[in-house]
Amino acid sequence: MEEKLMSKKKPTYPINDRLDSYLKDCNRQIKIPVFYDDLLRFSGSIVVYDSNDEDTLWIRVYYEEHERVEIESSLKKVYTILHSDGNEDTIEFLNIDAIDYCTFGNSKPFRIKIRNILNDNYTYIYVKKADASRIYGLELEHMFSPNRINFLVYKNTLIEEHIAGIPGDEFIKDFLDDLSDRAKAQIAKEFVKFNERCQMRLLGDMRSYNYVIVPTHDFDQVEYKIRAIDFDQQCYEGKLKVYQPQFFKENFKMVDLVANKLQPSSIEQYKKEERSVLAKRMLNARSRSNTLMDCMCTDKISSKENIQLLGEQLYGFTLDLKFRRCKSMGEILKTGLDFVRRNYENVNMKRLLEG
Repeated sequence: MEEKLMSKKKPTYPINDRLDSYLKDCNRQIKIPVFYDDLLRFSGSIVVYDSNDEDTLWIRVYYEEHERVEIESSLKKVYTILHSDGNEDTIEFLNIDAIDYCTFGNSKPFRIKIRNILNDNYTYIYVKKADASRIYGLELEHMFSPNRINFLVYKNTLIEEHIAGIPGDEFIKDFLDDLSDRAKAQIAKEFVKFNERCQMRLLGDMRSYNYVIVPTHDFDQVEYKIRAIDFDQQCYEGKLKVYQPQFFKENFKMVDLVANKLQPSSIEQYKKEERSVLAKRMLNARSRSNTLMDCMCTDKISSKENIQLLGEQLYGFTLDLKFRRCKSMGEILKTGLDFVRRNYENVNMKRLLEG
């Protein structure tokens, strides 16, 4: 029987004063003209199907006419705030093509399709209920991953930009088997690094539908990267395996790819590379990351039982007694990141002395 990794439902945690001040200082908190609760006032919906006529778990919602005009106008303003610092000169060229609502998962987001009527280019923004752990996840992704994240928070509403890519579950099902051996080896390498990155920064629930594969065309090849798109499970669960994508059944095909395409020595090399890169990012963003860690250490974003369980499991994994003494998920994450940074600095210092 497969081990049950995830809790049934994660609660929403409020934004405390300290995190609120951090968001203001980082220009993440800006007054917006529409709230998550406003979008819940839809009067009806239809199911959204994909190109294969399968249910996408999204529904397309619609509103009474007097509310639709106001909501669409407000969403256009939100788009300009997110992408152009609130400059409204382009609003007349924007159209809200669709407002979709996801009934699956914790965050129950709204997905807004916004099109430029001059050239038919379009993009998406997401409107979600603000949750402290989700915001920590977004900030940590921004600082410690190869990617940058654009989002805004105002009171109980979170606005996120769209992260483009091929959903991991679709990529595994429709594209993976047809790739060349070289491409498969490169994806295996990226999965090892992605797995290590999620584990180090305690980003959980990276099942295949919670990340995307991003292909980039180079002059003679295609490079693949893996990006997380869901940050709901930042520092909540107590089981260490939740923070290791390799243990989810949805990723078993990726795990097989790693086993078949990479030697154990290469796997260890890629893990070390990812730990080294994370340590460098920590040092480069020392002031901002220290402020965020201070917020997390005093914040409640998980249960006492989960904190104790994860601390014990990380102690067993690292033999560092500091994990056992942690009283919050923030302290556990800080201890883990300090562990990575110390090892990186010690190795570098040893090389300097030997040189």
